[in-house]
Amino acid sequence: METLTAAELELLKYPIGKFVRGTKAETPERVAACISILEAYPAKLRAEVEDLDDMQLATPYRPGGWTVRQLVHHIADSHGQSLQRFKLALSEERPVIKPYKEALWAEHIDARTMPLEPSLQIISGTHARWVVLLRNMTASDFACSFVHPEQQREISLAEALELYVWHSGHHLAHITGLKKRVGR
Repeated sequence: METLTAAELELLKYPIGKFVRGTKAETPERVAACISILEAYPAKLRAEVEDLDDMQLATPYRPGGWTVRQLVHHIADSHGQSLQRFKLALSEERPVIKPYKEALWAEHIDARTMPLEPSLQIISGTHARWVVLLRNMTASDFACSFVHPEQQREISLAEALELYVWHSGHHLAHITGLKKRVGR
């Protein structure tokens, strides 16, 4: 196995760069673009993973990283949490969200061994519901926020929208990058 430099490892870890805190979808055009990205994401993800065999699904996207299987199950977990956070912020005044230990969740037996289909269905259903919610939100709704206790700050829904557009692209790039590197 080849030795990678720190810069190469960083690029494998953050193939589209790190999310910049405070980035917000602040115009109607940007909000619409973000919603379109989230709407298209389940089909894009499915297209990238549907022909992978068990050995390929068990391949880490980078040294020390999650396998493709764990990534897909993580996306289902994470995006489900995000939809709930949006609904909490729209229903309560500055709710404090419950963080979860995503790295530990990725080590549970379901994330390590299950077929992808249940999580692909979760992602598809979550995004379908999320898109309906997002398309019906007002500008003042996007100003609603939740409190992230580990980050010790408020996160507006306009920032959370950008974060999950980034998150979607981030993990899709992990998969597409791995496929390019292994000639798939």
